[in-house]
Amino acid sequence: MSEKQRTLAKDVTLNGKGLHTGIDVTVTFKPAPANHGYKFCRTDLPGRPLIDAVADNVTETSRGTTLVQGEASVATIEHVLAAFAGLRIDNALIEINAPEAPIMGGSSFMFVEAIKEAGIVELKEERNFYVIKEKITFADEEHGVDLIIYPDDHFSAHVLIDYNSKILGNQYAILDNIEDFEKEVCRSRTFVFFHELEPLFRMGLIKGGDLENAIVILEREVEQEEIDRIAKMFNKPGITEHHAGILNNTKLRYPNEPARHKLLDLIGDLALVGQPVKGKVVATRPGHYANTRMARLIRQQIKRQATKKEIPLLDTTKPSVMDIEQVKKLLPHRFPFLMVDRILELTESHIIGMKNTTYNEAFFQGHFPQEHVFPGVLLVETMAQVGGILVLSNVDEPEKYSTYFLKIDKLKFKHKVIPGDTIIVRSDLTEPIRRGIVIMYCQAFVGEKIVAEGEMTAQVVKNK
Repeated sequence: MSEKQRTLAKDVTLNGKGLHTGIDVTVTFKPAPANHGYKFCRTDLPGRPLIDAVADNVTETSRGTTLVQGEASVATIEHVLAAFAGLRIDNALIEINAPEAPIMGGSSFMFVEAIKEAGIVELKEERNFYVIKEKITFADEEHGVDLIIYPDDHFSAHVLIDYNSKILGNQYAILDNIEDFEKEVCRSRTFVFFHELEPLFRMGLIKGGDLENAIVILEREVEQEEIDRIAKMFNKPGITEHHAGILNNTKLRYPNEPARHKLLDLIGDLALVGQPVKGKVVATRPGHYANTRMARLIRQQIKRQATKKEIPLLDTTKPSVMDIEQVKKLLPHRFPFLMVDRILELTESHIIGMKNTTYNEAFFQGHFPQEHVFPGVLLVETMAQVGGILVLSNVDEPEKYSTYFLKIDKLKFKHKVIPGDTIIVRSDLTEPIRRGIVIMYCQAFVGEKIVAEGEMTAQVVKNK
């Protein structure tokens, strides 16, 4: 049975401190219309800029997830988003008067309570689930991190953590159904090791941290003098516990509370997909970087599938956006290696280009003499050159820059191209261009058939 999208019934406001900044923060959750998703509004900045809560806008993941859109940013948003995702709220406007969400006890519990106080209403539109059709993986072998999402008919998550800690040991947490989030996960608090406190403080972080919003783990017995020194640093006198274990004998809410908190973070970060997901997540040693990378991979898959539905058929009655002379002004390639004849469509995020093939091209004589086939390497080059025009069209003074391709992923050849075929290439940016790095999904068509497709990563470099 289909589910309806949900939002809040009314506004609700919370006040607290930012975990890292230590400043007072007011956050207000507001109802939003269908297909709005989650958006943050920085009410303290001129123009009250909006920040879309999507993985494309993630810029920082150390000790929390930070989003940036334009000149505005908002940090430590994972517990807020986990509360909305855990209660199956699809649309909300989150107004905040500071650069960081309040820590509110170090879990999602207070956010969940606020949402329940506001009330939840159904909208007329159906929930837009993304159903995982094939396994998606992210791995960081150096740090032992491994995230996999498998096809399934509902969302579930299994999390394993291992910090080589005698106190924590290996911990495992499972959420078989998102409906159990409030009962099983939302109260799990963030945690930190005692030996991490001073370095984090020296870095200008955890200024709003205390024993009320974090579990502090002592790996070994520590002299009271050392505890007093750290307590004074945080202006938290009266900490007496110095045995290995949980500082100040803070009572755990669950035996595996750290693992459950990692599961909470995972749910909050995966909310950055931008729509609810049906799939089974298995995560080993997850963190914000890996979580948001997985969210980004899922978003890329969604965009690829959406692109596949839009087969760019050649319309000879429409004028070109760029003819060959205009193409030559952007690309440095020349005979016999210029693989783009015309550009048919161009926006900030996608491009459609054309390459005509003829029997007269020299490579057909040797590839292959008995059955002429357009070389796969040149088909890739054609997609790359069309993508290069998209990249350079987003740069001021493009004649001063070149595009160098760094990586090709998931490249597939579907059908052969023969003399006389017209190749239509479509390239779409899968995320905004940052620091000169571009990621595009490229497809080559002949008629209605996809002949090749793959993801390309490139770098825009200023010419010397």
